Amino acid sequence: MKKYFLSVALISFMLLNLGCKKAPTEPNATATLSVEDISCTEAWVKITTTNYQTPNTLTLFVNDKANQNITFVSNDTLLYVDSLLPNQSYKIKVTFATNNQQQTTNEVVATTMDTTSHNFTWQTFTFGENSNNVLHDVAIIDENNIWAVGEIYMNDSLGNPDPHRYNAIHWDGSNWDIKRIPYNYQGTDFYNPIQSVFAFRANDIWFCGNGVIHWDGNNFIPISISTNVWGPYQMNKMWGTSNGDLYVVGNGGNIAHYDGKNWQKIVSGTTSIINDVWGIKDKVGNSILYCPVSSFFEPGDKKILKIINNKVDSFLWNKDIRLYSAWTAKENFLFVCGEGAFKNKFGTWKQIVLPEVGMNSVRGNNINDIFIVGDYGFISHFNGVNWKVMSSPNNKGYSKVNIKGDVVVICGQNQGYGIIEIGKHT
Repeated sequence: MKKYFLSVALISFMLLNLGCKKAPTEPNATATLSVEDISCTEAWVKITTTNYQTPNTLTLFVNDKANQNITFVSNDTLLYVDSLLPNQSYKIKVTFATNNQQQTTNEVVATTMDTTSHNFTWQTFTFGENSNNVLHDVAIIDENNIWAVGEIYMNDSLGNPDPHRYNAIHWDGSNWDIKRIPYNYQGTDFYNPIQSVFAFRANDIWFCGNGVIHWDGNNFIPISISTNVWGPYQMNKMWGTSNGDLYVVGNGGNIAHYDGKNWQKIVSGTTSIINDVWGIKDKVGNSILYCPVSSFFEPGDKKILKIINNKVDSFLWNKDIRLYSAWTAKENFLFVCGEGAFKNKFGTWKQIVLPEVGMNSVRGNNINDIFIVGDYGFISHFNGVNWKVMSSPNNKGYSKVNIKGDVVVICGQNQGYGIIEIGKHT
């Protein structure tokens, strides 16, 4: 009998003890803050959480002042902070509650970019003596070494129109030298109009139009492309990181990549005109290219191709608007222009308020130093905070713009003459 009563007492004690235990609780969430990107007036910070369970309201603090309340619903949430001042450092942190306990993330410092100057001095140069002259593209090595390409017609020694066109000009800091760059095909030199020029160094310059030509500092060397890579289509633009990593885009939806020895055809998925190409390297070294697609005067695709490591996808663009140029300096930003100007920041499109003219080219040093040029002599500069129109309507038509350091060069045509505008920051 004693053994029986002892067993009952032991079981009763165990049940009582189990009943007194607290229900298990979820572990506290933790969060880490990091700066994803900045502009002159904005910052994007990412909050990464662990042990995240349910939607929670967080409070974002900027310089120890509550800035906004946000509901985050995933382990990685991107937070947007605007209305900042240029060239300032801001301390940012986030507080939130987990299991009725207040948590605070690490504090990060976001330093906004400074603005650039709208002040430039300008020089204007015209080219050609007869017929229709135009300059299609320009490349800057430095302020004393500039190339532009197109088609220029001069008079001969007797003052008569010379039917043999020039297709390039070179600036040495003091004078322009008008040149005929040959494309040698089966032993014969052809001097076709050149559509694009892209420079890596003074002795490493690339030209294209009806073919690809490389200047090595001594010779103009044709770089042949097989017909199964590129058919009978005009080449419009080039971009690359080196002479072993070069892209060419053009009519008929054609894209080709050159690795220094061989060409590879990239299937674009379109037969419309690819007007421009610009690229960057992402954080892990992948090439990301953006190619605006639009046929000028005929039906066709109106979209933006995004190419990552030679694989083509479409970048979000759902507007029935033609685009002629694209440019970026950062992975989370994209500027495009054509029938209007637009910017994409972290996947969100917004139209840039500018006069309603055809806009043909956008290029920049960084997202706080950008030019857009176009029809009727249109020139506009973005300094990181605002756009300034730097010209009055006129008869000039600008085709391309390039900017490097304090030098900007614009090319095009004016009433039958080729034109170059050189601007310098002051």
